[in-house]
Amino acid sequence: MNNITNDFGDVLLWTFWIFIWVSALFIWFRCIFDMFADRTLTGWGKAGWAVLLIFVPWFGALIYLIARGRSMTERQMEAAHAQQAAQEKYIQQVVGTVTPADQIANAKALLDSGAINQDEFNTLKLKALT
Repeated sequence: MNNITNDFGDVLLWTFWIFIWVSALFIWFRCIFDMFADRTLTGWGKAGWAVLLIFVPWFGALIYLIARGRSMTERQMEAAHAQQAAQEKYIQQVVGTVTPADQIANAKALLDSGAINQDEFNTLKLKALT
């Protein structure tokens, strides 16, 4: 019986080829996703790139990376900045804009209502001012 992995060299060779195959798949999918996410590319342009990437995938991905690689990076950076800005806006909405004066006024209202004592009020006031 002939085993395909008779020695360690065969295992290394198979590992290398599997790594190359998985890497090529990642690159191919990245090109496909970038092509459809690009708002500047026309429908005909997307159709042309799709035909190239589907019928000659690895050669098409290589051409795509050469022709549009820089703009891929720019689009990815713009998307990351937009996501970060949206996240910061959401955080500001949730947290609200509370000034130290508002925090002290809220603490004073709690003190006046009897919910906290003078020591707790002083602690909250110190936190608001720092």
